[in-house]
Amino acid sequence: MNRRTFLMTATATGASAAGAALLPGSASASGGLSARVRRALDQALASGAPGAVCGVIQDGQTYVAGAGRLRATRGRAEVPDGSTVFQLGSIGKTLTATALARAVHAGSTHLDAPLTLPARFPVPRKGGRRITLADLATHSSGLPALPPNLFTGADPNDPYAHYTLDDLAEGLAKTELVTVPGKTYRYSNLGFGLLGQALAFDGVDAMLRRRVTDPLRLRDTRTTLTADMAARKAVGHLEGKPVPDWHDRVLSGAGTSMYSTADDMLRYLAAQLRPERSPFRAAIELTQRPRFTADDRLRLGLGWHLSPLPNGRTMTWHNGGTGGFSSCAAFSRDSGTAVVMMVNTASEETADQARPVDALTMKLLRELDAA
Repeated sequence: MNRRTFLMTATATGASAAGAALLPGSASASGGLSARVRRALDQALASGAPGAVCGVIQDGQTYVAGAGRLRATRGRAEVPDGSTVFQLGSIGKTLTATALARAVHAGSTHLDAPLTLPARFPVPRKGGRRITLADLATHSSGLPALPPNLFTGADPNDPYAHYTLDDLAEGLAKTELVTVPGKTYRYSNLGFGLLGQALAFDGVDAMLRRRVTDPLRLRDTRTTLTADMAARKAVGHLEGKPVPDWHDRVLSGAGTSMYSTADDMLRYLAAQLRPERSPFRAAIELTQRPRFTADDRLRLGLGWHLSPLPNGRTMTWHNGGTGGFSSCAAFSRDSGTAVVMMVNTASEETADQARPVDALTMKLLRELDAA
């Protein structure tokens, strides 16, 4: 998925979605903020999302609202809120990057360390240059987006579920680097999946809970649903039809099977805005520090993408998606503003238009950052 398409300024239409219902968030918001969030939610529904939730941090306060379409069979809207569980998708890569940054500051590894896996997992090379952990975390490893054998025997509705460590070993033996490591931005789920395995071989999910989500009190950000989370989970959709969630036991460091809520994402974004108030300031600061330049509109920290705003400030962002969900999170440290939006439908960018959830998140952040 080409994340650079997110940089487009195209926005969804302003059509109002009938049946939208809003829920107040954790703080009282001004009319200006609530009206802007309402417009974004209306546009998300108009673009085809059955439900949407949007969370904002501004001036140290949080605001969350949800919207849902009227269902003809029930005559009412099913409205998500800050506690509704969505699949998060690739925003989860920033969690893996945070785990890497924590390991670096603990002295257990360093960013220029070569990617090392057990002997039966051959790491491809090109031009004599070994892939480093920093290459993986900045999408500059030269690895393709996916393993060459991922879709062999895969369920199209749950494409990672069948993939095993044995499959990964076989796939890596067939993998060729597209570019020399460290030279070119090329978005790679395989790369971040390998980063997770390099940090905690065959124990990525437990490692992420221990090093990142538990210390940050992100109780609903995990790859396995608890009974309580399952009761609050939205149903994913593709082209208007319900679809199953994605499951991944091997490349989950890429966020392919991560769940979360808007409430959790606001806690996470609050830590990004004020790292000094988090349990691991230095690691968070390291993830946001520019390390690789893709072009004049895009730089990479560890996991995070960094792009210029019209006023010269920096927008730090990541989006995500699975087979039935789309999400986007963006923030500006300079203004102390953050936005997250989650919808329970899958969508893809086109050659000339960003996904609605990305365009709406970007537009709202720009508006609030300029306010």
